[in-house]
Amino acid sequence: MVILMNKVTVVGSINLDTNLRVKRMVKPGETIHAKEHYSAGGGKGANQAVAASRAGADTTFIGAVGNDAPGKQMMDLLKEEGIDLSGIDTIANESTGQAFITVDDEGENSITIYAGANFAFGPKEIDQKESLLKDSDFVIAQFETPIDATIRAFEIAHKNEVKTILNPAPGEDSISADLLKVTDMITPNETEAETITGVHVEDEVSAKKAAAKLHDLGVEVVIITIGSKGAFYDFNGTSELVPAFKVHAVDTTAAGDTFIGAMSSVLKANFSNLKDAILFGNKASSLTVQRYGAQPSIPYQKEIEVK
Repeated sequence: MVILMNKVTVVGSINLDTNLRVKRMVKPGETIHAKEHYSAGGGKGANQAVAASRAGADTTFIGAVGNDAPGKQMMDLLKEEGIDLSGIDTIANESTGQAFITVDDEGENSITIYAGANFAFGPKEIDQKESLLKDSDFVIAQFETPIDATIRAFEIAHKNEVKTILNPAPGEDSISADLLKVTDMITPNETEAETITGVHVEDEVSAKKAAAKLHDLGVEVVIITIGSKGAFYDFNGTSELVPAFKVHAVDTTAAGDTFIGAMSSVLKANFSNLKDAILFGNKASSLTVQRYGAQPSIPYQKEIEVK
C-alpha cells in the first residue's frame, strides 16, 4: 500500500497510565497480588496521535497537561514521537490526567480514569489553535475531553473543509446534535454503537441497522469495530465487515486507538480508499493486542506494512 503523508490533528486526552498485570480481575472487597507493575504513556487522544505518527502521518496534538512531573513526562514522550506539541497547554493548579489499568491473563482490561487537566480547556483555547486545525486533512476527537471544545474544533475544521472523525469513547447515552452536524465519520465499537442507537451489535446485519441510525443522525461515514470479528463500514451505499487479523491477544488496551490513528494516516479525504485504510488499521490493531501497555504496544509503519 502506498502511504500518504496525511496531516492529522488530534484533540484529546493525555494520561499517564499506571498498569497492573493480574491473573484475574479482583472481586469487590478482595485483595490480590499483581504480577507486574509499570507506568507508560496513555490517554485515548495521545494514543491515537502516537498511532497516527508511527504509521506515517504528520501529527499535531491539541490538549492540556498539568504543571507537574507526569505532565513533563508525557510531553517528553510525545516529543520523542515527532508530534507537534504547540497545541498543548500546561495548566497551573491542575493535575495531568491519569489512568489506572488492570489487565488479566485473558487479555481483558479494566480502566479507571482521572481527567485532571484534560477537562480544563474549552472553546476559547480551541479558538487559539485555529491555524493548527485548518492546516489538517483530518481532525480526530474522543469523549475524554470537554464536548464543547470538541464541537468548536469540528466547527473550525468544517469551515476549512477539513474532515472530522469522532471516536465516541468512553460511551455516552446520547451525543450532542451540534457535534453530529460537524462529524464526517464516527467510529464506535459494538458496545458504544448500542449505547447510541439502541441496536445490539454482534454481526454484519445488526451493525448495518445501527449504522442506518447513525446516518439518520447526520454522519456520512460509519465504522463499527466488533472486537475480534473486525470492522464494519457503511458509506455511500456500500457496507462490509472487514475481518480482523487472527492473533493471540494478551492486552486489548489501546487497540481501538491504534486502529483509528493508523487508519487516519492513510485514509483519503474523500474516503475513496476506505476499505484499504480499514485493513491497514486492522493490521496495526492486531499488532497492538499482542503486546502489553497502551503506547508501548503501538506499532510503527514498517511493521504494519510487512505482508
